[in-house]
Amino acid sequence: MGSEVKSLREGTAQIAESYVRVDNDELWVFQMHVPPWKFAVGFGSHDPDRKRKLLAHRKEIVKWEHEMNTQSLTIIPLKLYFKEGRAKIEIALAKGRKQQDRRQALAKRDAERDMARAARHMEKFG
Repeated sequence: MGSEVKSLREGTAQIAESYVRVDNDELWVFQMHVPPWKFAVGFGSHDPDRKRKLLAHRKEIVKWEHEMNTQSLTIIPLKLYFKEGRAKIEIALAKGRKQQDRRQALAKRDAERDMARAARHMEKFG
């Protein structure tokens, strides 16, 4: 929609939690938040969290779907950009973390936060 494109040009879209799925041989991006354009009101505005269709060649869609199903991978958007006036999304296959990996990542992040806090404390109180 027009208001979405104008909002995208402002750089306010968020793709951090979004993912791509193949439904009925079409690529759809879910949970991509594109806030309403500030000048679009009423009829001209759009739903910020609706699913959006991605255009791709049939061979690419079949390849993505095959990779998703055989290796239990997820398609995620990496980058949102404009090329020759068209909004494009760069996508990639990703493997989710296992429960053990999540725990290790959380423990590492907590340890880094504690070290940074201790370093700030030492600088402040010497």
